[in-house]
Amino acid sequence: MLKIGIILGSTRPNRNGEQVAKWVLDIASRRDDATFELIDLRDHPLPHLDEPLPPSLGQYQHDHTKQWAATIAAFDGIVIVTPEYNHGIPGSLKNAMDFIYAEWNNKAVGFVSYGGVGGVRAVEQLRLVAGELQMADVRQQVTLSMITEFENFSVFKPGDYNLSALNTMLDQVIAWSTALAPLRSASSVAT
Repeated sequence: MLKIGIILGSTRPNRNGEQVAKWVLDIASRRDDATFELIDLRDHPLPHLDEPLPPSLGQYQHDHTKQWAATIAAFDGIVIVTPEYNHGIPGSLKNAMDFIYAEWNNKAVGFVSYGGVGGVRAVEQLRLVAGELQMADVRQQVTLSMITEFENFSVFKPGDYNLSALNTMLDQVIAWSTALAPLRSASSVAT
């Protein structure tokens, strides 16, 4: 069965993303076509790029990099939950993505974003990063407005109308993860 990681992309104190990521996990866990697991970047404290450019899968110098690489390598696909900070993605998320390379390759990725305009500008940037990491980003995304989906900009209260977008995005991540399985298998044999 496919294994999909849900990355909580913010490490800020009092972050809204934890509520959003738990909502995504709750909805996703009701499905029977994949298993889902939350990956909190707070559980993977990575310094700012202290690793030389990774030569290939698994050849890292530092334990924190090896642990992060093993975490990402264990998944067939990824859903990224991200806020939009100043028209962009959180530095902690970009750093985590840049830390490794081969472990991201040939995996589908979907996005759930939140912010003043639903986090769409953050996802635009993430799509560029995902392409460079040889990930297949799916078309459907979930955009959550801080104005309509959060009470007092802090308590997440998603409308039921978001479920259709979330389930469609999950359908696409699972379909693409399945389609990319032979490429992931070939990559792991080659290294």
